Amino acid sequence: MSTEQPETPQQQNTPKKKNLFTRFLDFVEWMGNLLPHPVTLFAIFALSVILISGLAEWLGWNAIDPRPEGAPGRAPDGIIEPVSLLNGEGLRRIVSNLVSNFTSFAPLGVVLVALLGVGVAERSGLISACIRGLVLKAASFKPVSQKKGIAALFFKPINFLLNPKNLVTIAICFAAVISNTASEMGYVVLVPLSAVIFYSMGRHPLAGLACAFACVSGGYSANLLIGTIDPLLAGLTQEAANIIDPEYTVHAAVNYYFMFISTFLITIVGTFVTLRIVEPKLGVYNPKEASEDLSDQSIMSPLTPLEIKALKITGFTVLIIIALLALTIVPENGVLRNPETGEILNSPFLRGIVSFIFLFFLIPGFVYGRITGSMKDDKGIIDGMANAMSTLGLYIVIVFFAAQFVAYFGWSNLGQIFAVKGAEFLTEIGLTGPAVFIGFIAVSAMVNLMLGSASAQWAVTAPIFVPMLMLIGYSPEVIQAAYRIGDSVTNIITPMMSYFGLILAFAAKYKKDIGIGTIISMMLPYSILFYIGWMILFYLWVFVLEMPVGPEAPTYYLMD
Repeated sequence: MSTEQPETPQQQNTPKKKNLFTRFLDFVEWMGNLLPHPVTLFAIFALSVILISGLAEWLGWNAIDPRPEGAPGRAPDGIIEPVSLLNGEGLRRIVSNLVSNFTSFAPLGVVLVALLGVGVAERSGLISACIRGLVLKAASFKPVSQKKGIAALFFKPINFLLNPKNLVTIAICFAAVISNTASEMGYVVLVPLSAVIFYSMGRHPLAGLACAFACVSGGYSANLLIGTIDPLLAGLTQEAANIIDPEYTVHAAVNYYFMFISTFLITIVGTFVTLRIVEPKLGVYNPKEASEDLSDQSIMSPLTPLEIKALKITGFTVLIIIALLALTIVPENGVLRNPETGEILNSPFLRGIVSFIFLFFLIPGFVYGRITGSMKDDKGIIDGMANAMSTLGLYIVIVFFAAQFVAYFGWSNLGQIFAVKGAEFLTEIGLTGPAVFIGFIAVSAMVNLMLGSASAQWAVTAPIFVPMLMLIGYSPEVIQAAYRIGDSVTNIITPMMSYFGLILAFAAKYKKDIGIGTIISMMLPYSILFYIGWMILFYLWVFVLEMPVGPEAPTYYLMD
């Protein structure tokens, strides 16, 4: 019989003393809430550049251009000087280019085009069916042997993988990483579904929620596919690289190899943290903690025969598309190779990767929808595209102000001056080797706590860090890969992340008094181990194995 006495009303009303970690989380939340809306933030940045450019010219700031004579973009006299926008000429330039700054902003077009295809796949139900089928299928596996002795040593790893508890966890982690190709599907479909699956198996539903959330958002830069975020970040990286090298181009697949291998890292680490840390810590779930009746909670119905048939035909369609695409790039005279060199480098294939993202979602999406009846004609395609565009209102507003900031920053030469001075500082302190990325990734992770949008954060930091690290010899492709690690690992512990409120709402269904601190403390082990594991993988992949982070993506940048 328990001897624990119930709390008196006075004890219940007395605020509990917060521990150090909780106070730290409160501080992070308070600091984040002080930041203005990203739109306002970019407007402030753009105005600040105008004012600082005038001050810089008045004070005579300058830097020695490190590029060799005759290099594209090099200052004629070898001295980089600030250009004031706080005068008549600057005002005329601002007014004349307001529209072109926006329409020529590299990430805008590629994101719009990619999402047209993704919208069709979402509208038809293809993405949802793939995720549901992958996760729920794992629950049907059973161990293959119960042997003991020496034979058990052989079957133990196999049985571990085929154990429904372990396999479902692995499947959720893997599906979550894949789902961030179309991020909303992961948050809206897979996160709540994972909680339902865990609960139906007698496991703590918050562990399932945490598992999916960690791998959708914390593994945002890992995938087997090129997603909509890839062309967006590549466009921002190219804009920043052009500060140093106006002819430098960055295609959307520059981090694909590193993303591919990272998929398995995040799946393994996510599974380990869920099974060994988060689930044991949460313990046995008490349904009385829920905010609603869970008596009818069960796993979603399995795929119907029609959906299975549609997935098979859709898969065959994807193989046909891949075969046709291979005919354009595999042969030495392939029409999508570089017409001058015959190589894939700087070829129409890499420059047009967004076109293939569009087609790989559009055509299979329509085929699946046509078979299942969710998309009967061209109206369904148009509705899917229109729905995808309707979700981008805020993004377009943000891009308008971000484009002005990036343009002003480039016109003023402040980016080049800051980059040269920063590179000189790193050289003086001897921090020019691979260790420089430890600090860079850590800074990216910290900034992400306050500014949750990957595109907004990179739009602010890329014009500073990309040129700076290029000047000490690293390529924009590698710099972007390192940034994406820092940007991803803290997504799951910052209230500034756009979907954090949605995750909190899902969690409240199973624990009615849950708060932000509970969510963050639950997700922190994922964040820490993702950071450590990804950092190790980055150094092994790039600097030990000397593998490229993507196709035609060099590790080092050498100024001609």
